[in-house]
This record gives sequence, C-alpha cells and structure tokens, in this order.
Amino acid sequence: MARRTSSTWPDPSPEADPLVCALCQRETPALTQHHLMPVLQGRRKGIKVQDLPTVGFCSACHGYVHTTFSNADLAGPYGTLEALSAHDGVVRFVKWVRKQPMTKAVKVK
Repeated sequence: MARRTSSTWPDPSPEADPLVCALCQRETPALTQHHLMPVLQGRRKGIKVQDLPTVGFCSACHGYVHTTFSNADLAGPYGTLEALSAHDGVVRFVKWVRKQPMTKAVKVK
C-alpha cells in the first residue's frame, strides 16, 4: 500500500494576497472569472476563448451581472468594467452587497 504524504495544497501561505472582487471590492475566499465579452459573441468574432478579457467577480456580483444583462448587452454597451460599474442597477446592488457578510448566501433574482 502506498504511503500517504502530507500535502501543501492549497497553499496555506499567510503572505498570499487576499482575493478581491473587481465589482464590489469585497475580500472573498474565491473568485469566478467573468468574460467581459461573452464567449459566444467572442467566438463569432473569431476571438479565441483564452484571448477574451476577464475580470474576477465574487459569486454574488457574477450572478447579478448575468441575471441583469443579456449577452448582447455585455458584448455591446456594458462590455467594460467601467460601463458595468456606472449602471444605476449595479451601483445600487454593489452598495447593498458591500453590507452583506461573505458568509451570507446572496440570491439574485
């Protein structure tokens, strides 16, 4: 029988930078990658998936963005982080979500 060795994965190094959501600026244990241009629209334009620009969002912000905006909106007028951040609905959501603890499961409608 093989001998088990202790693993260092995930790396518990305390000097690692905390993960911060690009939209709400909250520290989070995990980020999801949001494609600023949706994958389908990028492929239609001949852009490889790995070449599409991405930003890290917490799961609450990522869910809100995809619930609020269509892929056409995300490929067009809201295709940048600045444009998303300036939208009135996003501003209200970010103001609210910043008050929520990261341990709270946020449901987006």
